Formats: sequence, C-alpha cells, structure tokens
Amino acid sequence: MTTRITVDPITRIEGHLRIDVEVDDGKVSKAWSSGQMWRGIEKILVGRDPREAWTYTQRFCGVCTTVHAITSVRAVENALDLEVPVNAQLVRNIIQTAHAIQDHIVHFYHLSAVDWVDVVSALDADPVATAKLAESLSDWHLNGPHEMKAVQERLKTFVGSGQLGPFASGYWGHPAMKLPPEVNLLAVAHYLQALDIQNNANKIVAILGGKSPHIQNVAVGGVSNSIGHDAPSVLNIERLMLIKGFIDKLDHFVKSTYLVDVPAVGAFYLDWAGIGGGVNNYLTVPDCPQDTKGTVFDLPGGYIENGDINSLKPITTFGDAYFRDGVAESSKHAWYQGGDALHPWVGETEPEYTDFQDDGKYSWVKAPTFYGKRAEVGPLADVLVGVASGHEGYNQYLNQALDILKTVSQNPDIPLSAVNSTIGRHAARAVRCAVMMDTLKSQWQKLVDNVGTGDLDTFNAPVFPKGEIKGVGFHQAPRGTLSHWVVIEDGKIKNYQAVVPSTWNAGPRDADGEIGPYESSLMDNPVADPEKPLEVLRTVHSFDPCIACAIHMVDTEQQEIVRVKAL
Repeated sequence: MTTRITVDPITRIEGHLRIDVEVDDGKVSKAWSSGQMWRGIEKILVGRDPREAWTYTQRFCGVCTTVHAITSVRAVENALDLEVPVNAQLVRNIIQTAHAIQDHIVHFYHLSAVDWVDVVSALDADPVATAKLAESLSDWHLNGPHEMKAVQERLKTFVGSGQLGPFASGYWGHPAMKLPPEVNLLAVAHYLQALDIQNNANKIVAILGGKSPHIQNVAVGGVSNSIGHDAPSVLNIERLMLIKGFIDKLDHFVKSTYLVDVPAVGAFYLDWAGIGGGVNNYLTVPDCPQDTKGTVFDLPGGYIENGDINSLKPITTFGDAYFRDGVAESSKHAWYQGGDALHPWVGETEPEYTDFQDDGKYSWVKAPTFYGKRAEVGPLADVLVGVASGHEGYNQYLNQALDILKTVSQNPDIPLSAVNSTIGRHAARAVRCAVMMDTLKSQWQKLVDNVGTGDLDTFNAPVFPKGEIKGVGFHQAPRGTLSHWVVIEDGKIKNYQAVVPSTWNAGPRDADGEIGPYESSLMDNPVADPEKPLEVLRTVHSFDPCIACAIHMVDTEQQEIVRVKAL
C-alpha cells in the first residue's frame, strides 16, 4: 500500500519548504522538494548600480546575510578584475568565519538536535550520572552535576507549567528516539548553554560589520573599516583584542562540546550512517583569500564525483574557468518560463505558476547542475574535498570525531563513507565548525600582523568601463557553495543571478528528470509512523535548509501582506 505524506511547512528552517513523499512498505519510494515563495530579487537589481547590489542581495535572508554581501561584491570585483587590499580580505574572512561558526552551532543545537533528543525523557535522568558521562568525554567547564541538576529543574518547571517553550510540539516518545535519559539531559543542557555561546560570534560580526544581521561595512573594492592605532572610531588594537576574547570563548565550546556532542549522539544512531546518502557528487569552492587577487586561499575547493575522493578536480582561484563554465540552472520543473538548463549569465527569472504538478512544475526553486550532473553542497562536501586535498584541519577533526564515535558506540569499524548519510552531515558540520574556528583564529592573527607592518589600506576604488563585462563571485557559505553572477553594461546591472546552496540541494527535478540532493537523500528513508514522519524531518534538517535564500519574493503592488503587533 502506498501512503502519500505532505509536510508543509517544514519547521525549524529559514523560509518556506514543502516536502512530499510516497511511502511503500515503511520506506520512502518517491520524493518532491518544493520551495513555496517566488524568486524576484534578481529582477529588482536590473538597471541598478553594481556597487549597490550587495545591500539588496543580503536581504535575501535574515540568517544568511553576510554571505550574500561578500559574494555580491566579489562578483562585481571579478567583472572589473579589481584587486582587494589584504586587510579587507582578512576583515571579510573574519566576518564570514564567525558567521559560519554561529550558524553551525545554532543549526545543531537549536534547529535539528530535537530530531534526535527526547527532551521529556531527560526528566528521568540521573544528573550525577549525566555529569560523569559528560566529564568523561570533554573538559567543558559547565558539565558538572550542579549544572545538570539545574537544567533538569528548569525543564521540570517548563513541563509543570504546561509550556515547553522551544521544546513544544516535539515527537517525544517516538519509536525512532534511542538516546538514554542521561544523554538527553546532557543534550538539553548544551542546547541552553549554546544560546549564550553563539552570541559571541554575532558580536564579532557586529563589531566589524557595523551590525548583525545585515552588515554595513563591505564595498566593491574592499571594506569601509578604517584601521588606526589610537582613534576610538576606527578598528584599533582595543577592538581587535575584544574580538580575540570572543574567539577564545567560541573555541572552547566548539572543540570541547560541539565536536564531542555530535559523534556522542551519533553513536546511538549508527543505523542512520546508512540512510540519506543523496546524489554522491560533491561541490565546494575555495575560500578565505590571502592575497589581493584571490589566487591563494586558506580553505580548498573542488568537485568529487560518485563519492570517490580520488576523483577530486580542484577549484583554485576566483574566476576559475572550471567552476565558471560548469554551472547551469533548469526551470523545467520550477515555476518559471522555459525549461532548458541555462548558464547563470544568461539565466532568466520569469514566473510561470501552474500549481503543484507531480510530473510537471512544483517548486519556486530552480535545479542547478554542474557539467550536467546534480551535486550536493555543504559541510559534507567541504569535509570530503578537504580530506581529498590533504587539508590538515579537516583530517584532524574528522579523525577526532570518528574516534569519539567508535569509542561511545564500541564499534571500531566505521569507514569514511559513513559520513555520506543523514547523521554524517551533522558530523561533517561539526568538523567544519572546528576548522572554521582555527581559520578564524589565523585570520585574526594575520590581520594583527599585517597592520603591525604599517599597512592600513582597506579599499581600492572601482572604475566601471563602457560596454559589457561579466563577473562571478563565490563563497563557501555555511550551507555550501554560493555564487552570484552579474552582467554589467555601461556601469549598470544588465542581468543578475544567485545560485545558492539551498538551490543546489533543494532543487526539483532537472531538465533530464534527475532528482536533486534533498529528494535523492529521502529515497529509502524509513518511516515508522506516517502521522509522525520524524525520519523525513531528520534527513531534510541535516542539510540545514535556507529556502529564503533559494527563492525570493517581491510584491510589486505594495499590498499589505501581514501586520505584526508588539504586545
């Protein structure tokens, strides 16, 4: 018997996502991923000054803000072949790595952990036993029995009042939940502690960017931060040392808690290391440029085909021809005119709504391909490319996570291929977060050292020529490969397209009918209870969906859509 399940909307994500699956004999046999808002920001940008594009594009989303600002200016700089001062590169790198760390912490603890953690079960835990377990795994200073007891009492207050707050509406008691009460209590404690810790990253972004979200300091040609030694209104040593304090607090939590919790929880769900594999092609781009031209990077990029890390094809520079020539988007199954796969420089964003059609158009998200093939982007791709590239940090932290997984599960035979899974994406994100921490620290030190040499430059003014020029900017954002594509004519934007991580992953069937990463990863997922499709949520959440970035909406009639009253 075939059962159709529609989850609309998927919650604990950014934006509006609908997932439909058909279940046969307790497993998913068909899947559809549908973005539920219209993409329109690209049309707003046509005719505008390219120097303004970043202020619009970072409004794609209220979460993925810095990533679009930085990628947008990189696209215009690429079109102009404009060099960017080293200080500006380093300031941008610090902002983007701090943003990634905050994003990864929030995703695991606050957006997806409750798919695996039975919060109500934590009421039955022994706080002393929980503390003993926690202290056996790490040296995090808030793992003691006093803290665990306080968290349990706080949770009892929630339950006793009948208001679970952020823990309401969970699938508590679901048969797919496997954690012992003590592990559940530990996860709840770290959930609450992470709320405070993640804010340190936001403070770094705000100090350098002027505010968070939606930074104010980037510009085509560099950043607007003035660097000085004593003046209070500039980026000086006092502010840099303040940032260093926030970095240290984040580092301790990421290395001793986040990187430990994910494999410790995963050890109880080893069956999920064989579920949710997806398309098996992985794409990532290099990031954290160290020179003015974008030819030297701290983080590697490349493409892996069919899960074979030996097949790595490196992507090495801004404007890399291999990346530039391989990207295309199809709207055959998306609510836009046309259907052929188009390169972003000639991409079109003309809406054509048809309602939901299983075999036709069913999403506002387009379907990107890389040389005609679907590809997964995100932390899993980052880890695999990092390992294949010989990046020391990716290898170190992946091995550390695998060691914890093997110790807690008492299973010594866990291969690298296990990361190609639902639970593996969470492990990869924790590994990437640790790499981001080391990268953040190194970028801060390089900025301090470079300023110490007397170099205070942060900006090169752009000059726009007559005629047409094209550019592509990319960034390895928290959810994966992000690229902005701009065509400029006589100093004005002629065409603008953004191919974002959740477009790569959440896209519908492509021009050839091939399913994308979300849909592919759902195939053969178990579903124990069609009325409570927790397993579907687990796999979708493992990608950290950000559908607001993948699809964008504008109301040209300026009608009132919603009114919010502050009480």
